[in-house]
Amino acid sequence: MTAPVVLKFGGSTFPTVQAYTDLAAALRQRIEDERRPMAVVVSAMPGETEKLRGMLHEANEQPEEATVAGLLTLADTISAHLLCTALHRAGLTATVLAGHQQGLVTDSTFMWAKVERSSAAPLREALAEHQVVVIPGGQAVDRHGRPTWLGKNSSDLSAVLVAAALDAGRCEIHSDVDGIYSADPNTVSGARPLPEVTYDTAALMSLYGAKVLHRRSVRTARQHGITLVCRLNRPPFSSGTVISREGSPSASVVLNTRSRVIGYATEAQADRAHSVFHAEGIDTVRLEDGPHLMVVGGYLDIERFHRTHDLPQARVLGIPVTEIVGSRATTHVVADAEQARRLSQKLHDELPEPFAGIRAV
Repeated sequence: MTAPVVLKFGGSTFPTVQAYTDLAAALRQRIEDERRPMAVVVSAMPGETEKLRGMLHEANEQPEEATVAGLLTLADTISAHLLCTALHRAGLTATVLAGHQQGLVTDSTFMWAKVERSSAAPLREALAEHQVVVIPGGQAVDRHGRPTWLGKNSSDLSAVLVAAALDAGRCEIHSDVDGIYSADPNTVSGARPLPEVTYDTAALMSLYGAKVLHRRSVRTARQHGITLVCRLNRPPFSSGTVISREGSPSASVVLNTRSRVIGYATEAQADRAHSVFHAEGIDTVRLEDGPHLMVVGGYLDIERFHRTHDLPQARVLGIPVTEIVGSRATTHVVADAEQARRLSQKLHDELPEPFAGIRAV
């Protein structure tokens, strides 16, 4: 089989149902041009996962995690089937491989599952029979066949795992921005695209909450030597940042207004909490300026997590803003989102040379 193209399209690709038809036409053209099959990972339409989450919490304010994983992953499955039928309409042969069909087995940490083993056979068999295989992102099953979720924004990870299984060597990540920037361009004026970054740089930015790639996806790409290409999710699908072992020095300012810094009474309490968060697959950073943790990216009921895991009481200190220069990260804590935006702009304006002169693409 000719080496397949591996693509991922984030949820912002699909603001309407018509967008599936538009993407199907673009994929058909690429297949005609390149004569290669495609494995396409997709996320849910904007807001669909949260709709399901709202319905679930209306039925049960504290649903069990197995049920949450089983329900929320359906939003991505719907997206995959919508693209699949649009591909059929465009004259292509296509099929969907949902979580239980992908050959991916995880542990039973339902909401932040970790991969235990994988088989390339289902993907290879499907690609031998179809021009396009569509994979809903973030899905797998545990050893008992129960649905598991690889975590928030884990479609990137799914795409990298597909690329690794197929020995693709390259994975294209399509989103509403064409690459990684020196800051969020929607928040900070003058934010610049970074043409090339190393795996380590991308992973560090993700660790501190940058809305770039899923950190586990970057680590997995490095492990398998897969080059990641960030591309725009609409025509002309322009490419921006390339993530690989090679890269130029870079600096950035990271703000994720969903992240929180929490404080404990002692260093020992903070260390213990960090270990528990890590064991549950939740990204946290153990800050060095005291018994403080950064809980990255939100989507977590911090108070409930502490109760469930019998952790000591913690208090929310504020929103983190992190300046990253090379491999050094410095985190500041501010009271609210508006202060965080102002500080982000100030820090970005003061980024040191030569980083301020990074060329755009």
